[in-house]
Amino acid sequence: MKATNIRLFIKPGCPWCEDAEGWLQEHDIPYAVLDVRADRDARDEMEEISEQTKAPVIDVDGEILADFDTDQLAQFWKRFD
Repeated sequence: MKATNIRLFIKPGCPWCEDAEGWLQEHDIPYAVLDVRADRDARDEMEEISEQTKAPVIDVDGEILADFDTDQLAQFWKRFD
């Protein structure tokens, strides 16, 4: 299944969020960034879809991975290759 809508919920300054962005960029994966500190609606949505407050959270076509590192992201991404 090829991913079409990728959204990354982040907290600026979060090292795991920076790692997630770097991983997506290294793999030439286009994504939208939602800053949950600056955007209350984004924060509320992140908490709703992930059932927690930690970042990063990635939403790939409705599939959610929350509070992850790049190894977990790489494993999660295999379903979209």
